[in-house]
Amino acid sequence: MKPKHNKAKRETTLNRGVASLEEAQAWFARQNIEEIECVVPDLAGVARGKIMPVRKFLGTPSMNLPLAVFYQTITGDFPEFEGAVSAVQSDTDIFLTPDFATLAAVPWAQDPTAQVIHDAFHPDGRPVEEAPRQVLRRVLALYAEKGWVPIVAPEIEFYLVDKNTDPDYPLKPPIGRSGRPETGRQGYSISAVNEFDALFEDMYEYSERQGLEIDTLIHESGVAQMEINLRHGPPLELADQVFMFKRTIREVALEHEIYATFMAKPMASEPGSAMHIHQSIVDKDGKNLFSDKKGEETALFHGFIAGQQTYLPAIMAILAPYVNSYRRIAKDSGAPVNTQWGYDNRTCGLRVPPSDPANRRLENRIPSSDANPYLAIAASLAAGYLGMTQGLTPSAPVATDAGAAGIQLPRSLSESLKLFEQCEPLVEILGPIFCQAYDHVKQAEYETFMRTISPWEREFLLLNV
Repeated sequence: MKPKHNKAKRETTLNRGVASLEEAQAWFARQNIEEIECVVPDLAGVARGKIMPVRKFLGTPSMNLPLAVFYQTITGDFPEFEGAVSAVQSDTDIFLTPDFATLAAVPWAQDPTAQVIHDAFHPDGRPVEEAPRQVLRRVLALYAEKGWVPIVAPEIEFYLVDKNTDPDYPLKPPIGRSGRPETGRQGYSISAVNEFDALFEDMYEYSERQGLEIDTLIHESGVAQMEINLRHGPPLELADQVFMFKRTIREVALEHEIYATFMAKPMASEPGSAMHIHQSIVDKDGKNLFSDKKGEETALFHGFIAGQQTYLPAIMAILAPYVNSYRRIAKDSGAPVNTQWGYDNRTCGLRVPPSDPANRRLENRIPSSDANPYLAIAASLAAGYLGMTQGLTPSAPVATDAGAAGIQLPRSLSESLKLFEQCEPLVEILGPIFCQAYDHVKQAEYETFMRTISPWEREFLLLNV
């Protein structure tokens, strides 16, 4: 049964962002906020942090956590710190400072609650390089030095699934308002979305109250698979919105007694879920640098494409960060599995959507929906930056089925990590400290997976080998 809410209270807390602590104090008072969630996104995109009373937050808005928060694996464990950071250093404090531009309500909270995303710093004031927001800021600073301003628009796919409390059992589609689960592919079906109208009404309301600018909602090709598109804007702001949206739709789904999952491949017989990233670069006046005065494609545009083509294999460890992510990268899976580009060709890993010259952009279709949005956007923009600054030239655009060339991307996390750690230009842009930390965490997650025996192994190997 969906919990009841105080509608009057819900309508008073709208949108996000203030300019200062003083404005935040006035905002808290207007909204009768009692608690605040002080969050920082970790390497997996999980919200870590503390919950505190507003009066304490206003007294000391900077909080401390151990550096190890950026070394925690998705299983909650920690890797061997040797080679990345000392065990002593991992347990020393870092200081988190609120970015008041991200201040927003927590619409699903029972009591009036706010949330604010924090940035991480060492005691001497240096940014914590392992922090995903800082990785993205580092890449954006390189663009700023050139007078370039990236613009992005993410599209995020996810599944609604029935509650599943036993991980040994496969996931199933949830029951909609008709009382029946989906049994066939319902891509772009309005009636299939309408099956979960109440859920999506809450999703839109909760998103609006947090200032999340959802452009469109569609039903994707999998059973109860959905996609939301966010409006284009600055990369850090859009990464924050993806981070907040993931929290939001999970909470909304739980209120409706189902799960929302961003696993890349949650069901064996269904398509995987992606996080497509539309990217363009403008100058300080907002002019699209991918188009010249005549509306033709520029050398920068071609360099950006070539950079993505060249470095996609090396950034796969970020765009496909888990063992499960590579179940989506399979032949005839519907997902692009190549580094080709083409005009409005969805079989290519890199697609140029139809547009006028002012809106010319490149869509990176490779990232899976389980990727950390800060890191995926940073890595994709880093690849494009390298292509533009190195003067790279792309291959010819593909107008036919790009999948016919076979799989051109790494097929496993271990293979991706090798390419990632060996790519010196990428390590330099993203930061050696971050890359070392990321590699350690992902290696530890891979070793954890390798200790798990799957049902496939028991079914086919137990009595046959």
